[in-house]
Amino acid sequence: MTGEGEQGRDPAHNAWPALTTEARDWTSTLDDGRVSVWDRRRLARPYQASVLPSIAGLTPHISGAVQAVVDQATSDVARFDSEVAAMPVPMPAVLLRTESASSSQIEHLTSNARNLAMASLGVGGKQNAELVAANVRAMNEALAVGDDVTSATILAVHRALLASSDPDVAGHLRAEQVWVGSSALSPHDADFVPPHHDRVPATLEDLIVFAGRDDIPALVHAALVHAQFETIHPFVDGNGRTGRVVLHQVLRRRGLTRHTTVPVSAGLLRDPERYFRALTSYRQGDIDAIVEQVAHAALAATLNGRRLAHEVTNLRASWREQITARADSAAWRLADALFAQPVVNAEYVATTLGLSDRGARNAIEVLETSGILRAATSAHRNRVWQAPTVLTAMDAFAGRAGRRSIADASVLPGAARGRGSGRPG
Repeated sequence: MTGEGEQGRDPAHNAWPALTTEARDWTSTLDDGRVSVWDRRRLARPYQASVLPSIAGLTPHISGAVQAVVDQATSDVARFDSEVAAMPVPMPAVLLRTESASSSQIEHLTSNARNLAMASLGVGGKQNAELVAANVRAMNEALAVGDDVTSATILAVHRALLASSDPDVAGHLRAEQVWVGSSALSPHDADFVPPHHDRVPATLEDLIVFAGRDDIPALVHAALVHAQFETIHPFVDGNGRTGRVVLHQVLRRRGLTRHTTVPVSAGLLRDPERYFRALTSYRQGDIDAIVEQVAHAALAATLNGRRLAHEVTNLRASWREQITARADSAAWRLADALFAQPVVNAEYVATTLGLSDRGARNAIEVLETSGILRAATSAHRNRVWQAPTVLTAMDAFAGRAGRRSIADASVLPGAARGRGSGRPG
C-alpha cells in the first residue's frame, strides 16, 4: 500500500549513500548444551555488521513533493512556537511532558497522565511511569546542557534517561554488538545490525559534525540527524528516546523552535510502523521517507498541540472564576503551576513557589475548596493532591496522538490549520 507521498517518488534524485556491511566474528557465550547442533554451526559463522558512510559533508536533496510538506510544516511549527510563547499558562512545560510520554509510547512504555505526574513527584511506584518520568528528565537535561549536539550533551541526556533504571550503562557508549529483531541468541539473520561497537565513536563524531551545520533546512536537518543517530545505535538501550531528544536539540539550535517543544513524537505515534519503515528506507539510501514522516508528524503535533492549548486556556479561564482568594494569594501561582505538574504535595508546592510549609498548605487548601485540587491519597501524612481536569486534558491529548486523524475542532484564535496532518494511512 502506498503511503503519504510515496507515489511518484524518484529515488535517483535524492541519492544518499546506503549502508554497507562487513563480516565480524561472533563468539557465543552460551553453553553448548543449551543450543542445537544447527544453532552451534550458525553461531560459529561470522555475522554482517553495518558500516555507515560519512555524512558530515553531504548535501541532502529531497523531492519536490516532500519539500512542499517540509515548507508547510516549517511554517506551522514556527507559528505554533510563537503562539505558545504568548500564552498565559506554562505550555512549554506541558508540551515537553507530552512529547516525553509520546516518545516513550513509541517504545511501548505507556503511562497515563496521573501515574506520570505521581512518578515525577517521586511517589506512586509504577515502573512504566518512572521510565517515562525519566524521559521528562532527559528532555529537561537537554534544555539545561544547551542546544549544540556534542558527545557531552548526548551522553548527558542518556545519563538522565537511564540513571535510575539502568545505571551501569547510563551515559556510556556501548561496548558490545547490538541488533534488532530475529533471535536473541546472536545478530545472525537479524532485521538490522548496527555498526560494531569499535566503529561507534567515529561514526558519532561524524554525525556531530553534520549536526553542527547551518546550510540545511532545519526540519530536514533534524530528521536526518535523528535517522543517522538511530542507525548508529550508540547505546545498549534508550537509543530511540535519546535520538528523539536529539531531534529537538537540532530544531532549537537551528531556531525553528525557540520557546517550546513541539511534540513530534505524538505525531509519529499516528503510525509507528511507517516511522520504522522510513528509518529502514534511510539506511537503504532513500531520505525522502524519514523527512516526510517527521514533517507530517510536526504538522500533526501542532494540530494536537493547539487543541490541548485551547483546552488548557479555557480551563484556566474557568479557574479564574472558581478561585476565591486575594489577588496576592499564592493559590493563583499554584493554579498555573498545576499545568506543568498536575499532582502535588506540600513539599513540592513549598519548593516550587518558595513558600513555607504552612503557606504551601494554605494555597493547596484554597484550591481544594475551589474544587480545582482533590486529594489523591487518603493518608494524612505525605498527602498528595491532583488536578483532575488537567489530567483529563493530558490523557485526551495522548488519546488523539495515537489516532491517524485528529478532529480539527478547536484551535487557538487565528492559528493556521495543519492541512494534511490527518490523512489516512
